[in-house]
Amino acid sequence: MQIRETAGGARPTSKDVARAAGVSQATVSLVLGDKWRGRVSERTAGLVRQAASDLGYRPNLAARNLRLGRTRTALLVVPALTNEFFARVYAGAAAVASEHGFGVVLYPSPEGVGPAKDPFASARAALDGVIASSMAAGALDAIRGADLPLVMLDSEPADPAAAAQVNLDIADGMRQVTDHLLRLGHRRFLHLASAVPSWTFEVRARALRDALGAAPGVSLRTAPAALSVSGAREAVERALAGTGPRPTALVCDDDILAAGACKAVRRQGLRVPEDVSVTGFDDLALATALDPELTTVRLPAERVGEEGMSALLAVLRGESPAPDALPVTLIPRASTAPAPAPDEPVAP
Repeated sequence: MQIRETAGGARPTSKDVARAAGVSQATVSLVLGDKWRGRVSERTAGLVRQAASDLGYRPNLAARNLRLGRTRTALLVVPALTNEFFARVYAGAAAVASEHGFGVVLYPSPEGVGPAKDPFASARAALDGVIASSMAAGALDAIRGADLPLVMLDSEPADPAAAAQVNLDIADGMRQVTDHLLRLGHRRFLHLASAVPSWTFEVRARALRDALGAAPGVSLRTAPAALSVSGAREAVERALAGTGPRPTALVCDDDILAAGACKAVRRQGLRVPEDVSVTGFDDLALATALDPELTTVRLPAERVGEEGMSALLAVLRGESPAPDALPVTLIPRASTAPAPAPDEPVAP
């Protein structure tokens, strides 16, 4: 829409909008600043928005931000831009931010995880708040002291530094995986665990132990692995070459580890899923690129970003968002099948 001019040829102002809508300039500021709820009626808000649209009015954001002392900018801290999950988190956060006149600066931890320098000389002056994944928590050390509102994603609920949290029901996702495999008759499990120290991976390990501990005749081994295809392949090859009964199900902390696990199984002359079933976590595009396609847990990444940005906006309004775990869903595919019989020969 092109910006129209008033009768005098000047750019329309909030005073012009107020006159056209029959309200005060203060009311225009409340409505166009998205602070009208509970203070202005729906009808009045609609009149103001319509008048602004008819006049082609656009607020002077630079001036408004100066008056408010805000930059209308949020920082999103994630482990790595190469991970599809976090790219989708960013997309969700940016979509909500744009609806409220905010921008999102994406800041990856340089090595994927671990500490990183403060990206701004003065975070307090450059930002309104921070949204961060627990996997990149180390990158926040320099920012935590800047007195900025912090929204944590997929993180320890008792974190005292977080003004709000958005968590996934990770434990339920792992329970869905174990229920699926137990129903298929699997009793010998190998947990391919991410070697990255993070709350989300700790929850997966604990939920897996708890679920299998309640099942009779079940054994569980754990193999830590670097969070990469090659790291997973090497860890599984070592585990399968060891002594003792071969596991019939590999439960992987994410889809990248699962891809490496599938490669390792084949290198040992075994088949997926006839000899060994493999599961992942995340439901990345990779899950359907594998052959056979991967049974995995779908995490609503975009919604995580949306809820994270919404929680930050609520904190900036002086509200306290109630924590609520987002549901996750098991997606069964061809990488899982009934457990082989104990005396079933391995295919040549």
